[in-house]
Amino acid sequence: MPILPDTKNWTWVIDRPCPECGYDAADYSDADIADAILANARSWPDVLARADVRIRPNDSTWSALEYSAHVRDVLRVYLERVRLMLDTDDPLYPNWDQDATAVADRYNEQDPAEVSVELTDAAAALAAAFAAVSGGRAQGGWSQDGWSRVGRRSDGASFTVSSISRYLLHDLEHHRWDVRSRN
Repeated sequence: MPILPDTKNWTWVIDRPCPECGYDAADYSDADIADAILANARSWPDVLARADVRIRPNDSTWSALEYSAHVRDVLRVYLERVRLMLDTDDPLYPNWDQDATAVADRYNEQDPAEVSVELTDAAAALAAAFAAVSGGRAQGGWSQDGWSRVGRRSDGASFTVSSISRYLLHDLEHHRWDVRSRN
């Protein structure tokens, strides 16, 4: 049975905690984002070293390898989105079909060691991009800086660099929760 595409609109995680994984965007300031991305990335090599990394827990759930490859690609896609937001006024992001990518790139057939290196490298690049953004949100206030630049998805969802960082961080943290030990 193929994995059913996730069609939920997860943008609400910017404004309220996720009841599944416990992520709360309010726990992070702009200055926390780069370190949080790197901390999340440090947890994936252990996941990728599991003997059961290719085994799906059931017919409708990705394996730990598939989640890891997806996280790697999320990091890459969001690096491009953040660059667009910083370099272009109000860009419309190119569409990305994460489910089609998982199938086309055969996530579960990839080399776990290679995915580990690529994920770590992608996290470092994205963390560096966020660390280089000027200004920041602190104590609930906004300044006119890189963190307040905007971009849009084709479905109309609009983000600032600050809000997309928290949206992205939820994705990373939620997928880490998805692959928690299933023993």
